[in-house]
Amino acid sequence: MTGLEVALTIGCCMLFVSTLVFAFYAYRFGITILRVEDSVEECLDVLDERYESISKVLEIPLFDDSPQIKTVHKDIKRSRDAILGIANVLTNSILDEEEQEQ
Repeated sequence: MTGLEVALTIGCCMLFVSTLVFAFYAYRFGITILRVEDSVEECLDVLDERYESISKVLEIPLFDDSPQIKTVHKDIKRSRDAILGIANVLTNSILDEEEQEQ
């Protein structure tokens, strides 16, 4: 074998090994992305349920003019709005990707 053939053989082997390593890490990265996506979907379902229950509570009129109760009522409204904001941020990127695919 000449020096060129040896160099090409070694280069091909190194390229094959590096391809295997990159494929392994790409697979692991893909699995991680799928797990994160499943977790986000589950969290969105929980947020949706919490949003609905908080909205039902906020529909009940207040019968006390106590400042503490009004403060709690305002905090619940802010929490509901925060839940809605989080859900919108998480779903906007998903909706944008779906619109681009269509």
